[in-house]
Amino acid sequence: MGRFQKHIFVCINERKTEDKRGCCSSKGALNLLSHLKGRVHAMGLKGKIRVNKAGCLDACSQGPTVVIYPDEVWYAPRTEEDMEEILTDHLLNNRRVERLQIFKK
Repeated sequence: MGRFQKHIFVCINERKTEDKRGCCSSKGALNLLSHLKGRVHAMGLKGKIRVNKAGCLDACSQGPTVVIYPDEVWYAPRTEEDMEEILTDHLLNNRRVERLQIFKK
């Protein structure tokens, strides 16, 4: 097994306001990243789950975008509650959150 059980990338890409694709940063990605990092630390999961900023994941039109490896599961959480559901259901209990999932296989 690798160093971490799960690795989470949160897109914080920024684009100009006139860009039609939008950007994850303008859709609240930084707040969601901060919330997730705080929760992972508070729950004693640091060292098991790694949360990282990511540049463009090429899905800003659906963003904010989050991808979890090694599971290769992509999510578009909108709120802290969505992020909390991903944390508890997917990261702790290995159950995908279908309603938030994008790019389903």
